[in-house]
This record gives sequence, C-alpha cells and structure tokens, in this order.
Amino acid sequence: MSPFNAAGKRQTSFAAIEVVPVMEVAEAVDIPDADIRIDVFRSSGPGGQSVNTTDSAVRITHLPTGIVVSCQNEKSQLQNKASAMRVLQAKLLDAQRRADQEKRKELAGDVKASWGEQMRSYVLAPYQMVKDLRTGYEENNPDDVFDGKLEGFIASGIRWRKMGQAN
Repeated sequence: MSPFNAAGKRQTSFAAIEVVPVMEVAEAVDIPDADIRIDVFRSSGPGGQSVNTTDSAVRITHLPTGIVVSCQNEKSQLQNKASAMRVLQAKLLDAQRRADQEKRKELAGDVKASWGEQMRSYVLAPYQMVKDLRTGYEENNPDDVFDGKLEGFIASGIRWRKMGQAN
C-alpha cells in the first residue's frame, strides 16, 4: 500500500534491469608493422625549396581497416610519420570504441518496462507473492526472494527455455 495515496490504495511500479558483462575500455591500440603500409612523397604547397626536393610527406594505410592517414605539416619525414601514427591511433581507437558500443547494445537487447512486458510480478500487499509470469512459478515469501532465494525461479526458467527450444 502506498503511503502517498490518501485512500491507501495499492500502487504499481516497473523496474528494468540490464545485465551485461563488463567490457574493458581500450586506452590505446597496438598497431603491428605488418598491418600498415607507409608511403612517402613530396609535400605540395608553399614551404620553400625543400618542399619539392625531399620526400617528407607520409601516407599510412591501415591494411585491415582500409583507414588512410597522411601528414605533410612538418619538414621532417620522421616527424610527419609520428604525427600520422598518432592520427591513425586516434581513428582506430574511435573505431574500436564504436564497435564496443555496438556490441554492448547487442548484448543488452531491448529492455522494456511496460504493461505486458514484465517477466516477474511482486505483490507485497494485501497478500504476498512473487510470480514468474513466463513459467507460472510462484513463491509466497517475497523476503526470501529479495534475500536471494532464487533456486525455484532458476529451475523453472531452465525448464521453460528447454521447452521453448524443443518446439
């Protein structure tokens, strides 16, 4: 019974629980040398005589993903390569995070909390009962269920799933 209802009527609430495994968050991406192709070329645009005479620009292609990064901001090929590798790392890290986010969404499924979507009903007043609406299994002591006594629900859920797979 709700203490907030002046008529002392029973109130209904919904709760959705999402259970997904903890996934590690990548802080950096390891890029093996075999996964990249490095091309060097002459920089274009203004910059003096060295622009047209040295191969200082760098293009890095990540072969597994096809991501291409190029850099020609610096005068040195080594500096351009380091800069391009940082950009490639950032792009690969972003792609990894998006893939992880998609996997989390897939694992979570479609969580609903509305009439007709509930799996279990907890009645705490005027009588007491916890009922799994999929299997029909009931317990008459909600406190035991809240304290973790779930064996009956687990066993009936296993039977229910086996019956569903047999059909």
